[in-house]
Amino acid sequence: MAREPRSGGGGEGGEGGDRRRGRGRDRDRENRPERTEGDELKDKLVTINRVAKVVKGGRRFSFAALVVVGDQKGRVGWGAGKAREVPEAIRKATERAKRGMIRVPMKEGRTLHHDIVGEFGAGRVILRAAPAGTGIIAGGPMRAVFETLGMGDVVAKCTGTTNPHNMVKATFAALSNCTSPRAVAARRGKKVTDLLGAKKEAEPAAEQANV
Repeated sequence: MAREPRSGGGGEGGEGGDRRRGRGRDRDRENRPERTEGDELKDKLVTINRVAKVVKGGRRFSFAALVVVGDQKGRVGWGAGKAREVPEAIRKATERAKRGMIRVPMKEGRTLHHDIVGEFGAGRVILRAAPAGTGIIAGGPMRAVFETLGMGDVVAKCTGTTNPHNMVKATFAALSNCTSPRAVAARRGKKVTDLLGAKKEAEPAAEQANV
């Protein structure tokens, strides 16, 4: 005697399974970061930390990621993200970094215009302009910032905490305060040649005074 096919279970279950799998694919597609053809941003993972939360049933683990993003042409940003899985935490941090990018003026497209100090909490960093061929002399978190920024010659020193988050934030605080001669001239209502000429005239006068 042949069995009659069940009216509800198998077919509807299969359709439900397909429907559930379809929803999973849609959810993955939504979580996937959008990348356009002209997107030339470079991202670097600075650090990732596992965080444990103690609950009634045991411990729940999540991951916190710190990412810096830049176009290697003078724009850079940082972001932090937390999720239950590592890829999702990195994706969140990358998206936040893209939304908070800043533009840093560079001398000859390779170094800073002037030395500067940046502070954030217990973090304190010193950034110095360097001649061509020096390269990036900096620690891990700061090196990631300069590489994604596109800066080729810089000397950086951390004199405060070595916490990656505070180091990156202090570095961004310093970069945010960097200015160029053109911006200073525009603020003072002068020409760039006037500022640079006055500086060159002041240097020989200082040398004579020291002698």
